[in-house]
Amino acid sequence: MVQEMLGKLVQYGLATGLIMKEDTIYTTNRLLELLQLDSLEEKTEEAIRGFDPADQSVVPELEKILDALCDYAYENKLIDENGVVYRDLFDTKLMGALVDRPSNVIHRFQELYRQDPIRATDFYYKFSQDTNYIRRYRIEKDQKWVTRTEYGDLDITINLSKPEKDPKAIAAAKLAKQTSYPKCLLCTENEGYAGRVNHPARQNHRVIPVTINQSDWFFQYSPYVYYNEHCIVFNGQHTPMKIERAAFAKLFDFVKQFPHYFVGSNADLPIVGGSILSHDHFQGGHYEFAMAKAPVETEVVIPGFEDVKAGIVKWPMSVLRISGPDTERLITLADKILLAWRGYTDEAAFIFAETEGEPHNTITPIARKRGDNFELDLVLRNNITTKEHPLGVYHPHAELHHIKKENIGLIEVMGLAVLPSRLKTEMEDLQKALLTGEDIRKDPELEKHGDWAEEIRRKYADINADNVEKILQEEIGIVFAKVLEHAGVYKRNAEGKEAFQRFIRHI
Repeated sequence: MVQEMLGKLVQYGLATGLIMKEDTIYTTNRLLELLQLDSLEEKTEEAIRGFDPADQSVVPELEKILDALCDYAYENKLIDENGVVYRDLFDTKLMGALVDRPSNVIHRFQELYRQDPIRATDFYYKFSQDTNYIRRYRIEKDQKWVTRTEYGDLDITINLSKPEKDPKAIAAAKLAKQTSYPKCLLCTENEGYAGRVNHPARQNHRVIPVTINQSDWFFQYSPYVYYNEHCIVFNGQHTPMKIERAAFAKLFDFVKQFPHYFVGSNADLPIVGGSILSHDHFQGGHYEFAMAKAPVETEVVIPGFEDVKAGIVKWPMSVLRISGPDTERLITLADKILLAWRGYTDEAAFIFAETEGEPHNTITPIARKRGDNFELDLVLRNNITTKEHPLGVYHPHAELHHIKKENIGLIEVMGLAVLPSRLKTEMEDLQKALLTGEDIRKDPELEKHGDWAEEIRRKYADINADNVEKILQEEIGIVFAKVLEHAGVYKRNAEGKEAFQRFIRHI
């Protein structure tokens, strides 16, 4: 079995173009070494030699191939444990044997870029999937749907592609020697890194250098691709995130080089920021979110910038959109808005620039090209906390935590809910309870959904086996819209709209 699967993995490399015919002997020997095998069976050798790279039937078999090789590795004590962490470390090592050197990948990308940026990103996105850095078979497990709301079609995802660590791996990670190499998950030193129980393996990972605002940055895809061509653009230096004038310039510099992509940045403060604030980075991709489609509902004119179109976006959060052909003018205006917001206090609207020396105001910016114009959405953020709302006043409130408790980062801001994997089982159990009339509050796992489930029962006269899943999906989408409303610094009512106008007059 191990010989057959080794042969199939070489065939996979040929079918995807990761290796050429001339690479087969070398690649086979690398895999023999990793599997601690001394020789290749004649049958396997013939299967490799006679394989036609045009035959794509082996490509969907990658998960089965790697699972079989990991089973062999565990049975023969090549890996210490059989949990997902150890198996991922080993199968990434195997895939690394199929992946070309960074310089060759970069050369191919740049060669294609000179022809057309889209051709370059198409190549790199497929490459990142073929290498199993993006695990297609796990991404396919994510549950996805769209909910229509007054703000547009919101994307909902229950994230099932990020595997849960097993208890043994968690215990081993706690005991593992602490090291600062690589400093974080975004540092370039991850490229080719073997990994450890508390850090993922990246032998199959390659990054593309890009020059952003005259500095060295790098471009890669997210291994979890929450949307099409979900990319990460990160600073070559391990330096903290900072929203400032230079950040706006960097966003536009990237969009000019890759005009088919949007790019945005998480805010630079805790609660309203991303999960990695220690390393300056952006996220982008080839996708149009609901926020990008949302219209400007109130046009505004900012003195001194009459040449720049500006307005408040019809969105649950508080968004100013500025657009025009001259990016320098947009950068200057964005910086003016940022500086005004950083120091802005409006007690009547419960907006405080700082309390006890701690700053609260920042911005989540998103840049894109639309026709001949450039566009920049500036989402106003504030991370103040109170006793009533210890996780944040402008954060999902406690009554919504049964669906979404985590930070509202860039992806959510734009209209895509990334929901925890626990919801898959909870929603399946909740469907059964709604159909049978069970008391949901008696189930410790479902109790937190009790009030919500009672609302659903009152709202829908006929809940049956044919519609219960759709009803729950629809209601989760409605909850997500409320989550975004909670994250908005200005309410969507007349009072909130007037408060928003007060800030605009302050700019």
